[in-house]
Amino acid sequence: MTTLTITPASARSLKNHVSVGQSIQNALSMAARGLIKMRRTPEQLIDVTVQPIVFTVMFTYIFGGAIAGSVSDYLLFLLPGILVQTVITTSVVTGVQLREDMDKGVFDRFRSLPIARMAPLAGALLGDTVRYALATTITFATGYVMGYRPAGGLAGMLEAGLLVIVAAWAISWIFAFFGVIARSAASVQGISFLVLFPLTFLSNAFVPADTLPPALKWFVDVNPISHLVSAARALTGGLDASGDVLSTLIGALVIVAVFAPLTVRAYMRRA
Repeated sequence: MTTLTITPASARSLKNHVSVGQSIQNALSMAARGLIKMRRTPEQLIDVTVQPIVFTVMFTYIFGGAIAGSVSDYLLFLLPGILVQTVITTSVVTGVQLREDMDKGVFDRFRSLPIARMAPLAGALLGDTVRYALATTITFATGYVMGYRPAGGLAGMLEAGLLVIVAAWAISWIFAFFGVIARSAASVQGISFLVLFPLTFLSNAFVPADTLPPALKWFVDVNPISHLVSAARALTGGLDASGDVLSTLIGALVIVAVFAPLTVRAYMRRA
């Protein structure tokens, strides 16, 4: 009788020849794993459940009268900005959790399984879209309770939410790249927020760009986050958003075109 022994090299060869259908199934399984982790550790959802409520209430009542003259008028202006800030910030979690899994040896275990090598990375990126959808829903729900009634109605809010989720998914490739190459989860989080905070706060999310000094206004006008906020604001307001939507989608496509290959290449070296 002959005994077949699978060596690490042959196991790697099996993973290299996984079918497309099985690769998709493996990626969905990994995405489901991420959802199970959220259910078992609900504190991971604080950023998408508590943050939008706190930011919406705090900024609306503190700055509403000073900036827009009334809380209700400022809420119409502010909420799309809060939505963008919350969902985009949530995309950092993708890179942080990737790095944590690598540090804990989870990916070493995945390498020994007969699954597609890309499945853990693809699953992480796919599963986090649920976080973006949850953050979007809670942000709009909070605004509705506070009296947010945009002219675009439910259709406008759905369009704005979908656009923001697409943009966040594209941006998550940047943080996934940081997660693969960084030395620790803390460094991923530090680098990510160092990038995001200037982009989100130096945008038109909280105040109109026309009220800013010329040099700062120039930066706000070219800031891609400003285009995303303007698109979400126009969609919820029932206005023409074609220019800002197109700019946002082109920017998202460029980010994916640049960082997806970089992330996959760096990941495959480790996987």
